[in-house]
Amino acid sequence: MAPRLTARIQLLLLRAIGFLIGLIGQAARAFCGPKFDSKTTRPVTEPLLLFSGVQLAKLIRQRKVKCIDVVQAYINRINDVNPLINGIVKYRFEAAKKEALAIDERLAEKQEDEAVLEKKWPFLGVPLTVKEAFQLQGMPNSSGLVNRRDNISNTDATVVALLKEAGAIPLGITNCSELCMWYESSNRIYGRSNNPYDLQHIVGGSSGGEGCTLAAACSVIGVGSDIGGSIRMPAFFNGIFGHKPSPGVVSNKGQFPKAGEAQELFQCTGPMCRYAEDLIPMLRVMAGPGIRKLKLDTNVHLKHLKFYWMEHDGGSWLMSKVDQDLMQAQKKEPMKFVDLLCDHGKPVNPLWELMKWCFGLSVYTIPSIGLALLEEKMRYDSEKYKKFKAVEESLYKELVEMLGDDGVFLYPSHPTVAPKHHVPLTRPFNFAYTGVFNALGLPVTQCPLGLNTKGLPLGIQVVAGPYNDHLTLAVAQYLEKTFGGWVCPGNF
Repeated sequence: MAPRLTARIQLLLLRAIGFLIGLIGQAARAFCGPKFDSKTTRPVTEPLLLFSGVQLAKLIRQRKVKCIDVVQAYINRINDVNPLINGIVKYRFEAAKKEALAIDERLAEKQEDEAVLEKKWPFLGVPLTVKEAFQLQGMPNSSGLVNRRDNISNTDATVVALLKEAGAIPLGITNCSELCMWYESSNRIYGRSNNPYDLQHIVGGSSGGEGCTLAAACSVIGVGSDIGGSIRMPAFFNGIFGHKPSPGVVSNKGQFPKAGEAQELFQCTGPMCRYAEDLIPMLRVMAGPGIRKLKLDTNVHLKHLKFYWMEHDGGSWLMSKVDQDLMQAQKKEPMKFVDLLCDHGKPVNPLWELMKWCFGLSVYTIPSIGLALLEEKMRYDSEKYKKFKAVEESLYKELVEMLGDDGVFLYPSHPTVAPKHHVPLTRPFNFAYTGVFNALGLPVTQCPLGLNTKGLPLGIQVVAGPYNDHLTLAVAQYLEKTFGGWVCPGNF
């Protein structure tokens, strides 16, 4: 068959699959939407919940607040709010309280110098939540895959261990999309997470449970992973900060699914938080020895930076147009997915699973089935790969030369604010606004820019050249001062 004809058939199949999944999404919106008495979560009334992680650690070290009081305040907030957002899917409250009491006892017994304490434990007593895809000892590690619902971690992922060594206290694990491959956090084990600014809207994915947990003040710092925007989309939809580091800086060890050799180039583990001042201290801890690749001690003078921006990517029938609110705010061969679904068990037939799903019999979510179908129809083509690789290398060269070591690029985090549940099924490729920077391997920080007229978060991506993370993180702190940073849900 002629290559041009084959390409046309593949495009028609792609459109047909997209149209089918889109119809399912529209039907799900109409008939399966969640019902809530309240539109948003309740505002914060406990002052301890409104300190950054850095500030909390300082107060605890200075013995001005007790660690147990901080942890209990967060537990109270979680009990009040989490039933609405379903962000945290497994608690470890008793263990967290024991760890908090141990810190208070140590501080009471030993009058160690505050500077020594800060160097040893920069996040002493600070509440932490962790994406369920990461290993946290004693907690499930399924990534929403039914076949792994009984899988319990007997160790910690590298970044989790580093944060615990830095004094952080995990409160629980947070929801994600099935196998971390979709931008709505919903699966057959834990159900769907809801946006604290409007419970009818999505939290993003795949680190969506982490995003809504932080935004709802149920945690102050969190761990996420990003292979196509999985930190930045949830951070954007939930009005918080999220950083995708330069590749190879932070270890990805201890996650499921484990990235294959090709995906490892795209996947990054990074910090998520409500306050910009926590980003650099978190990255220092999470990077471990990889921190030497960065220049976080370099002073950044914003007046000396070059700023570039784009309002949108030009558009496509596969993606939404960029909201005017967002443009206005701005002016201010790898492992197969279908093999992951079976998790080394019985092979999965995506078409058969689609038929089962229509009758409510499949254990998989429709995004996972759709992705497996797409993968099956769009076979690997070495010639196409070479063409795409050439485009990637050309774009990378152009951007890196433009940015140099003193430039940042402002780009929309997503073409729309947080959509309603199921809408992503009708626009499956909107993740391209974040995914492009995974392909290019550049550091990116998502920064909140307040709320739109409907009370939903606005935001922007700040991009820099390779290993110039210090530039994006400096701009994040400036944008927080200018736009106000995180806005507590329920205060709109």
